[in-house]
Amino acid sequence: METNGNKIYWHIPGFCGFRILNQVLMNMMKSHPDYFNDGYVIGSSYGTFPGAIWNGGRAVVGSVSKKQIESILNIYNSREVPVRFTWTNSLIGEKECYDTYCNLIMRLADNGLNQVLVNSPALEKHLAENYPSFKRISSTTKRITDPEKLAEELGKDYFLVVLDYDLNHNEEVLNRIVESGNAGRCEILVNEVCFPNCPKRAEHYAQQSKMQLEFDTSVSYPCLVSNAPRNFEECMKRPAFIKDTEINSYIERGFRHFKIAGRGMPESYTIDSYVYFLVKPEYRNLVRNKIETSIRDLKNQAAAGAAKRRL
Repeated sequence: METNGNKIYWHIPGFCGFRILNQVLMNMMKSHPDYFNDGYVIGSSYGTFPGAIWNGGRAVVGSVSKKQIESILNIYNSREVPVRFTWTNSLIGEKECYDTYCNLIMRLADNGLNQVLVNSPALEKHLAENYPSFKRISSTTKRITDPEKLAEELGKDYFLVVLDYDLNHNEEVLNRIVESGNAGRCEILVNEVCFPNCPKRAEHYAQQSKMQLEFDTSVSYPCLVSNAPRNFEECMKRPAFIKDTEINSYIERGFRHFKIAGRGMPESYTIDSYVYFLVKPEYRNLVRNKIETSIRDLKNQAAAGAAKRRL
């Protein structure tokens, strides 16, 4: 995928966990482009396969087979949509870089289309040396809020740098990005649910990294918004939220990449986000109904197929 000035790229969550939802969305964008905002395309789907220790941001345990990995990669790559691995575990050292499972995933996905999010010097070096065809993206989990450090990050050899959500409405920072000519290399997270200016965010990411390494998701963390409702309406109240009516003001200044959060959230939250940001207002109810119906039908078909194989 190369950035085209006439296209606006949306990076969507859960290439594995939300694969049915994302497949329905991609099919609908192809068959009914008139439902969606002009120029909007899926730039990538980010996430991880369960049990990959390089994963960060959200711990995801479990496992999938080689055949399942290949099948899920094909869902996106056959549509020319990159899969973007969240290799943002900040605790990865040189030893963990040789993990068999994660390197298998990389070899299976090494086709020149897919991408990696990074937040570990050791792993980033390993990826650059062994998998140079993957576009590398600087992750928001680095928690870069200092304008000088952000400018330094944008000066590095990254395909994109994901902006920390606390800077979404900082006009001084946004103008500096535009003036430096880097708006097209900056990705903006539009619907973050986390606490504004959270003093524990970096610490929380480190804890998630440890949980992933230890395959242990039972450890609780004193999140500042843990008791808040997990829905899109609550997200819209956050100061970092970017309204649909504000998106054009970013596009007009040269920003072309927008990220929709959703990993670890209910599927309903992700559907709400897709409909709100991607769909023209007059088609939102129609698209929501079509998505929900299609997901239900596909899940029923899958369940019936599984039951038949057990007979």
